[in-house]
Amino acid sequence: MDSPPKSICILRLSAIGDVTHMIPVVRTIQKFWPKTELTWIIGKNEANLVNDIPGIEFIEFDKSKFISSYRNIARKMKHQKFDVLLCAQVSFRANFISALVPATLKLGYDKARSKDFHSFFIDQCIASASQQHVLDSFFSFIEHLGIHDREMRWEYNIPDEAHEFAQQHSVSNRFNLIISPCSSHSLRNWSTERYAAVADYAIQSLNAQVILCGGPSVKERQIGVDIEQHMQAKALNLIGKDTLKKFLALLQRADALISPDSGPAHMATGLGIPVIGLYAASNPKRSGPYLSQQYCVDKYDEAAHMFKNKSSSALKWGTKLEYEGAMNLISVNDVTSQLDVLACNQ
Repeated sequence: MDSPPKSICILRLSAIGDVTHMIPVVRTIQKFWPKTELTWIIGKNEANLVNDIPGIEFIEFDKSKFISSYRNIARKMKHQKFDVLLCAQVSFRANFISALVPATLKLGYDKARSKDFHSFFIDQCIASASQQHVLDSFFSFIEHLGIHDREMRWEYNIPDEAHEFAQQHSVSNRFNLIISPCSSHSLRNWSTERYAAVADYAIQSLNAQVILCGGPSVKERQIGVDIEQHMQAKALNLIGKDTLKKFLALLQRADALISPDSGPAHMATGLGIPVIGLYAASNPKRSGPYLSQQYCVDKYDEAAHMFKNKSSSALKWGTKLEYEGAMNLISVNDVTSQLDVLACNQ
């Protein structure tokens, strides 16, 4: 673009990890185009993580009340006209929302990454890229508009009560290891027995305090209980007791996080906390913790040979290998070895 746009609307509803990837893009726009007005259409739950970033109008979409949410967006857009709409999500829901947003330019993904008729709802597409991390793909949107620098800055706003919670549940004279065992997709989860073995190893070898974190669902709580029952030592089980902001505060005091492909891995990245990512069902080069690729346990290629009878390089970029047993390709030793390397580097 010849000059900065007066207004940009970002359409990225979910998930937590992807919303986290969008934060440095927003920070970059704010730095280089400080007069550009920003609006972000975002999922209701995901908004809890970012809706206190100054200088942005947030419009929340509650998928559990999708009809009233669509009506709310249509009402807000009635007297609005953006210079640019960043269609940074491909789904029927996002496509329909994009049709409600008046914009001079609607920018979306290239054809290779398009689905659900995404191409019919945009005017231009970002540059094609065969093997791109999700975060890099988001930066492609503003590169298309003319910003080629990056402000790799997250700067979460964490309230005092969250810091107090974290202070109560962490110790300053031990290695603080957080295990966030659950992904939103159960076939990306590792076994509770192996998590327990890694937790015991961390306590015995590193004198670690192990903290289990996760959401309040019955399934997540049960996974936490199962890990505790398989452990020989004692972990601090906070699953279901923390909020997104409390989890961020805990991460700030942590030395490392162990997690499958899930939002917490990317939240930790934004705080500079090293992540041991557990990847077999998905490709860490596409969706792994952006600043901790060296610590990821990557069994994606093995899973590709096992379940697709081909190498990962022969798969379409972004292919998920969510099959029963895929995550079992990751051994306890794979994770404890990475933990030793990480601890030695600190």
